[in-house]
Amino acid sequence: MRFTFTLMAIGLEVVMIVLFALFVQYDTGLNNSDANSTESPAIDVETSMDFYPHFRDVHVMVFAGFGFLMTFLRKYGFSGVGFNLLIAALGLQWGTFIQGIFYSHGQKFQIEIKSMINADFSAVAVLISFGAVLGKTSPIQMLIMTILEITIFAANKYLVFEVFLASDIGESMTIHAFGAYFGLAVAGILYRSKLEEGHPNEESVYHSDLFAMIGFLFLWIFWPSFNSAIADNEKKQYRAIVNTYFSLAASVVTAYACSSLLEIRGKLNMVHIRNASLAGGVAVGTCADMEISPYYSMIIGSVAGVVSVLGFKFLTPLFATKLRIHDTRGVHNLHGLPGVIGGLASIIILALEKSDSNNLIYSGGAEGANLGRSIHMCAILKIPIWAQPSDEDCYDDSVYWEVPRRTEYDNRFHDLLDFTPLEHEA
Repeated sequence: MRFTFTLMAIGLEVVMIVLFALFVQYDTGLNNSDANSTESPAIDVETSMDFYPHFRDVHVMVFAGFGFLMTFLRKYGFSGVGFNLLIAALGLQWGTFIQGIFYSHGQKFQIEIKSMINADFSAVAVLISFGAVLGKTSPIQMLIMTILEITIFAANKYLVFEVFLASDIGESMTIHAFGAYFGLAVAGILYRSKLEEGHPNEESVYHSDLFAMIGFLFLWIFWPSFNSAIADNEKKQYRAIVNTYFSLAASVVTAYACSSLLEIRGKLNMVHIRNASLAGGVAVGTCADMEISPYYSMIIGSVAGVVSVLGFKFLTPLFATKLRIHDTRGVHNLHGLPGVIGGLASIIILALEKSDSNNLIYSGGAEGANLGRSIHMCAILKIPIWAQPSDEDCYDDSVYWEVPRRTEYDNRFHDLLDFTPLEHEA
């Protein structure tokens, strides 16, 4: 992998630098004195800086939240957080460029804080897809997937917001549902039949789940900023924050309740809690800025929490055995299903308000069509020249990372962690 990965990574970064040199600039209003300029209008820097607190929160979610959320596998922590950094770093550059080109219609464009938020959003879509194939792909495949997915993501987003004029303030459909189903499509293409019965490394240990919970907490705390980051005005921003706040809280309660109900002896499953507790933030995103009472958002969050737990319990095994789609992190249950719930909730709310909900329906259809086309593009990832790990080496950091050798102290530490939990009689 040494030369192929190095050449591809450096080559992509050189391309980014050249494209930025040709098309991207930051502007304080001094460069557009020419009325006939073909460049996009100057940016109000003071207004742009108003978005910085939200950008900071979203940035933490991308690198710390999603990064640590990927560390739940016992021997894949380096790769989970490390490849998350690689994907996000490349993705935000390509996302900045490709979205800027779409919205400037091929002209030079200026960078503002809001465009940096949208660049982070494009990276989030890929990070969601990354979760579906976690442990089964090489860094080279991830670089290719990042470029392909963000290109399709940008085209889809332009279609949804500029052509159909749909409302999706938290981008439940355009980021979460899109990223989840794109990831499932890639997982289906890269399906490994030998992993159908499981893999010894595809499990967590006590401390890996704790690290993943750190990522969960970053995401849960900052999700109101995510859903309100690109709101048009302060009123919409306020509503998005409040609705997300209560939807998240409701999804936590129902996730705990449903997990206890479905597990043996009423115990809680950390996978359910860590993921389904975020489902409310995803589901309410589409309608977060709408004038709905807080209890509407609580209903949406409650339903999303229950559906997410049910998905982990029943749909994930079904997808693996019947559809040949192995979803490592369960992105369908955290991002896909709640994203669809968010779209349906918006249609219902708009129908109750007697507003036009057709645009959201059309945008959903367009998104499905784009996903269908993307499956053919992702077939390139199947080509066996990208240094993908063997079936035996999946979910193992040592394939791509220099891993510290375990000392005698480490052995004693891991032996202590390898305890058998107390099983009480029902």
